[in-house]
Amino acid sequence: MNDNFGSKKLRRSRQQRLLTGVCGGIGEFAGVDANLVRLAFAVFTLMGGSGVLLYVIAWLVMPEEGGQASMLEHLIRNFQGKKSDI
Repeated sequence: MNDNFGSKKLRRSRQQRLLTGVCGGIGEFAGVDANLVRLAFAVFTLMGGSGVLLYVIAWLVMPEEGGQASMLEHLIRNFQGKKSDI
């Protein structure tokens, strides 16, 4: 088994970014090219529109590379009136 298996974290990429870095982050995490992940999202979108929903959900729950919290966590904290630094 790979020694680095437990140290990988799913994060939005800053280098492989076209929109929000979701596909680049998934590609880096899985060890595949980000374009293959983008193609998979496009296929899911054409086959019923679920690709867009999955992409938005991934954008909300995946923290950015170098960040500690996701967009969803920031939105919840702002709604509660707590301090949230993006």
